[in-house]
Amino acid sequence: MRLSRFYQIQKTLLQYGLDELIPPQWQPWYARLARCSLFWLRNQYPDQAIGVRLRLALQSLGPVWVKFGQMLSTRRDLFPAHLVDELAKLQDKVPAFCGETAQAMIEKALELDNIEQLFVDFEQTPLASASIAQVHTAKLKLASGELADVVIKVIRPDIRKQIEADLALMDTLADAARRFLPDGKRLRPREVVQEYKKTILDELDLQREAANAIQLRRNFADSDSLYIPFIYTEHSRSNVMVMERIYGIPVSDIAALEAQNTDMELLAKRGVEVFFTQVFRDSFFHADMHPGNIFVSYETPHNPKYIGIDCGIVGTLNPEDKRYLAENFVAFFNRDYRKVAQLHVDSGWVPANTKVEEFESAIRTVCEPIFQKPLAEISFGHVLLNLFSTAQRFNMQVQPQLVLLQKTLLYVEGLGRQLYPQLDLWKTAKPFLENWMQQQVGLPAIWRQLKDNFPFWAEKLPQMPTLLHQYLEQGPAQQRLLVQQLKQLAQQQRKTRQQIVAATFAAASIISASIVFCFANPWLAVPLVATGVGFTLKAWLT
Repeated sequence: MRLSRFYQIQKTLLQYGLDELIPPQWQPWYARLARCSLFWLRNQYPDQAIGVRLRLALQSLGPVWVKFGQMLSTRRDLFPAHLVDELAKLQDKVPAFCGETAQAMIEKALELDNIEQLFVDFEQTPLASASIAQVHTAKLKLASGELADVVIKVIRPDIRKQIEADLALMDTLADAARRFLPDGKRLRPREVVQEYKKTILDELDLQREAANAIQLRRNFADSDSLYIPFIYTEHSRSNVMVMERIYGIPVSDIAALEAQNTDMELLAKRGVEVFFTQVFRDSFFHADMHPGNIFVSYETPHNPKYIGIDCGIVGTLNPEDKRYLAENFVAFFNRDYRKVAQLHVDSGWVPANTKVEEFESAIRTVCEPIFQKPLAEISFGHVLLNLFSTAQRFNMQVQPQLVLLQKTLLYVEGLGRQLYPQLDLWKTAKPFLENWMQQQVGLPAIWRQLKDNFPFWAEKLPQMPTLLHQYLEQGPAQQRLLVQQLKQLAQQQRKTRQQIVAATFAAASIISASIVFCFANPWLAVPLVATGVGFTLKAWLT
């Protein structure tokens, strides 16, 4: 299965002529010879532009590859415009599956004899179609008798099998990379693939997506920055989800945003603020923020609000990682590279024997040139490449739990670059993070912890005298019992060691007796056999 899928991928890439994307200087003679030998896999679309061929190839390979193309489409600083413009079509213009099939799936999932039992004006032609699901518009019949504008999201039929085949192949390639690449163990490719596998399989469960959307909506209930549509949970299933229909401008439609006089600078700043709020305030962030999932409300363009959909992939951070990340960001913004280096050592992201002074110097070399510059003048692609080289030099391990966060940061930067290239990312984020750090340390944090723990201690306080009396009464007896158990364990270990030694000598004696019996005087083997029997009895009786 994995070999056949690998061949299918190679066949697709070559039949779309994507080997043209590899610069000639990166193609050694043996690679060109191998390509020529595959004469039956010629470019079948020579009249199509390379960007169109790339998009079509990713579409034909399936959702795992479509999502890869979606991520690339946000990186206008790294790839030519003609490629990015085509890849952007993967965000919501993937070829749809049959509308009648979608209707039948909805009726089966919601146990309807006919779709008109619950919906009015169901549109079989999908409003949008993505790599894993597509959405259809309708009006939902409410219990009050009113009609609500909704969209119905339906998972593509039989998609899990293809996704699992690709993931199995990725796991095989990751294992090969771990074994054979010089940096294989440090990069932890299998852990990264497992993390990606979890997220993409979670995305196939629309009930999980509904729960994520409900959580995000609650987190931003009174926000002027982000709106999450309402989910009709009573009409949602694992492969069908019904939610409020939203009306907004795609965040990538810069011309439409400018036509209604949207405050682009404020919009870009709010994008950064929304991201950091989700990560550091809530520890729960939308991790699929490509432009196809983000809209801007038509209302109050002078005070613009984002609308977020498709919450199938979310990320979470534990308190330790969140604290280290925040301290790293603040240290970066303050150009305190010594602290950045020390934090990496303390967190275990680099080996404990790393020389902090050398690591500090390497980080300064990478990061100092990018400060106090607008996004238009910063190439984060080059920064990431330099950081990768630094990581390689200091054996920095990849942190799989941070992969989603890193991907989301790329999306946020890509959006910021499109909306307002002059945005000072550091100036926007620094006050937020400093305020968050102040809330985590010092008197406010102590008071908050005391307040949060007060109900627990108020419940336990009346029991404290009884618990203290029981400890003082039972403590000595428990200590004596523990000492006795330790003595028994030590005695058992001594017996085990004696048995192992006796068994070893018994085996050696019998083997020696066998050799003597075969190659020397057989009578000389008798005392060796007797010795072996004696050690066997000792091992058995010990």
